[in-house]
Amino acid sequence: MSTNRPAPAPSPAAARPMPNRGPFGQAFGPPPQKAKTFGASARRLIRRLAPEKALVYAVLVTAVGSVALATSGPRILGHATDLIFEGYLSTLHGPANAAMLAKMHVVPGHGIDFAAVAATLVLVLALYVGASLLTWLQGYILNFAVQRTVKRLREDVQAKMSRLPLSYFDTHPHGELLSRVTNDIDNVAQSLQQSLSQILGGLLTVLAVLIMLVVISPLLSLIAVVTVPLSIVVTARIGKRSQKRFVAQWKHLGALNGQIEEAFTGHSLVKVLGRRKEVEARFGDKNAELYDASFRAQFISSIIMPSITFVGNLNYVAIAVVGGLRVASGAMLLGGVQAFIQYSRQFSQQLSQLASMANVLQSGVASAERVFEMLDTPDQPADVADQHLPAVRGEVRFEDVSFRYKPEQPLIEKLSLVAKPGQTVAIVGPTGAGKTTLVNLLMRFYELAGGRILLDGVDVAHVSRDELRSKIGMVLQDTWLFGGTIRDNIAYGNPAATDEQITAAAQATYVDRFVRQLPQGYATKIDEEASNLSAGEKQLITIARAFLADPALLILDEATSSVDTRTEVLVQQAMAALRKGRTSFVIAHRLSTIRDADLILVMRDGQIVEQGTHTELLAAGGAYAALHQALD
Repeated sequence: MSTNRPAPAPSPAAARPMPNRGPFGQAFGPPPQKAKTFGASARRLIRRLAPEKALVYAVLVTAVGSVALATSGPRILGHATDLIFEGYLSTLHGPANAAMLAKMHVVPGHGIDFAAVAATLVLVLALYVGASLLTWLQGYILNFAVQRTVKRLREDVQAKMSRLPLSYFDTHPHGELLSRVTNDIDNVAQSLQQSLSQILGGLLTVLAVLIMLVVISPLLSLIAVVTVPLSIVVTARIGKRSQKRFVAQWKHLGALNGQIEEAFTGHSLVKVLGRRKEVEARFGDKNAELYDASFRAQFISSIIMPSITFVGNLNYVAIAVVGGLRVASGAMLLGGVQAFIQYSRQFSQQLSQLASMANVLQSGVASAERVFEMLDTPDQPADVADQHLPAVRGEVRFEDVSFRYKPEQPLIEKLSLVAKPGQTVAIVGPTGAGKTTLVNLLMRFYELAGGRILLDGVDVAHVSRDELRSKIGMVLQDTWLFGGTIRDNIAYGNPAATDEQITAAAQATYVDRFVRQLPQGYATKIDEEASNLSAGEKQLITIARAFLADPALLILDEATSSVDTRTEVLVQQAMAALRKGRTSFVIAHRLSTIRDADLILVMRDGQIVEQGTHTELLAAGGAYAALHQALD
């Protein structure tokens, strides 16, 4: 079992294209990819609602019912107006009024029927209450559908993260990835929640209102709809421009999050090296880029609603003038004009609302594009897994192994070596020689470009990664502890371990010595960055974790680099006991820690230039002897 987080393998800086910049201006991150079309991403986002088909149909039914009830109100209110208006006219007397009443088909003398008016108003009230209840139910059901869809999206992203190759994490800032997993998915959820309900209700309302307009007055309905094409053109043209800005906005937000994450993680180093002003300047540049992209996106998209409102107001004036003339000529009743004006206002308001929802939807689709881009990244090669490891003895063979981070830049070429069962193999060499890359290939963090690696005669490429890594314990130079107790962090190497086994592992690695001095002992909580422990104490805990895992093979990547000299002697003794009977690969910069290694490999530029024992290599007077003399 791997007992620590796998660290990115070192390689020459030129081996990885990283055009974005970190807090000190270092290259970091892949070049931005071209965004997909808005329509394709929007359709893909909507298709993710397919598992909630039943809920979506329920939303559609409640929306139709709500719109039907709500759009019936103005027509019935117009009837109430007609009752009042006709009742008032019927009280007028005189020959001139009699002619007008006859023209308007009003029976004189009956007055206002207040009972009929009251019944009409009660009916309208009931319709609006029913519409409101259906709207509330629609929102409740839609919330279920959206949140369950986003839940699955998060699960898909989390599953995708476990399937991505290590090289993907090497080329993407952690803060930028966190922004996609948190900010972008949250924005997708909010956008779907807001826009789907409003767009569905808006489209249905526009259709229902259009039908009512035609029923009331075909002539006036022509005036009402003549501005629709203009509204569509305005929305489409502005929306096309704003979509690109939203994509840029979320891209710059991810870059800013990456900048902040790096700066906060290395804040001590920033202060020590006096680079605070430079980091602040780079933050200011990133912040300014985000501000500019956000301002442009929001400004351009915010133009849509005022533009549609202006067109709607022109429409409203035209309807009011023509409707008034038709009432004066007796061609229409006042209640009909009143209802028509209300419908026309609803019509223009719904168009404006749909335009404003385009703003929200564009932002959500822009975030969805970034999430889909990660989901579309090719997975690491699938496990063949047609073989299984027997009881591991620990013989490791590298046969003509070749590897390169970039196809045109080889790092390791035709490397061969044999580690016999129980041997301690030390690997030394300058930075970038390929030491950590070598053990990462054994762990299958990267796939070979050529050759093969055999573990007890079994090609590791034909064994599942989980099975392979369950046989290997790994302690890295960079410690990783999670938020929890010291006991939990040690038990991470073997979740089924008992308290006695955890204590025994801690005693073997001298963790027990300092834990006993803590007020809460093994129940001591470790914060997010483990700042309440020293670097040496954190390293000892990771070593205890490896002890508890009891692996068949050990990989120690400068595991004692953070331990003081006295503790190092004790840990070396514990390591000797742990390595007994196990094949161990030890990457070391301190030659004093590998004097007793059974085999020492000296690497340079991805090749083994020397191998042998400490005594043999010193006697040979080659690269190891020169390195030993330089460090002596």
